[in-house]
This record gives sequence, C-alpha cells and structure tokens, in this order.
Amino acid sequence: MDTVGWWSLVRFAHVTGAVLWVGGQLALSLVILPLARRLLDPGAKDRFTAAAGRRFGMLTGAVFLPVQLGTGWAMAWHRGVTWASLAEPGYGRTLAAKLALFAVVMIAAAGHGVAQARGRPDLARCLAVVSLVGSLGVVLLATALPST
Repeated sequence: MDTVGWWSLVRFAHVTGAVLWVGGQLALSLVILPLARRLLDPGAKDRFTAAAGRRFGMLTGAVFLPVQLGTGWAMAWHRGVTWASLAEPGYGRTLAAKLALFAVVMIAAAGHGVAQARGRPDLARCLAVVSLVGSLGVVLLATALPST
C-alpha cells in the first residue's frame, strides 16, 4: 500500500470511530432508552439500561478510545503538529480546541458511568447530555480541520 493509501486508511479508521461513538450516543439517547422507558417495567428497564450502558462503556474503552487516540496521534505526527503549533492560529488552535473538548467529553462520559453506578440518575443524565453535546462539538471542530 502506498503512503497516500495508508493515510487514507488511518483517517478512515479515525472518522469511523467517531461515527460509531457519536452515533451510538445518539441511538441510545434518542431511540433505545426512550423505548426501554416506555415498553419495559421499571425493574427490567433499569437492568436493560445498565447493561446497555456497561456494554457501550466497554466498547468505548476497548475499541473507541484506542482507535481515536492512536489514529489521532498518527495524523498529528504526519502533519508535523507540535505542542507549540497548537497555539498557532488556524489549524493549531482548532485542533487544540478539539482535543480540549474531547477531554471534557471523556471526563463527562466517565462521570456519567460513575454517577449511574452510584444511583445518581439526575447527575448521570446531565453528564450524558454534556458528553453528547460535547461529542457533536468535537465533530464540528473536526470538520474545520483539513485532511492530513
């Protein structure tokens, strides 16, 4: 595989990971959880939503995060991004904002899992919304970055 094909594959994996993460959040929030609330009795709903959340969290830790971090780092390296260049106008600052928002999203997602496990549904719901809205923001910032 030539260099261009390799970097296309890396970028594809990065975008696919983001699509699965954000799409999974949207599917859970807009389709699966509302149906579970409407169709299942409270005990079954709680077990189902907890299991769905655990499964999504496990996939995030085992697949999404490693793919996003690995491919993101590789694309930044390929483009010649340095810590200093993250402060430069244009690409650098946009990437820095994307990385900062990504960190906030991951913290909110982890906090959501902790709040859910500790029986704090209002906090869990708030953190889930922060994670979802932040994820959409990460995607928006990503669209402002030229491909590597």
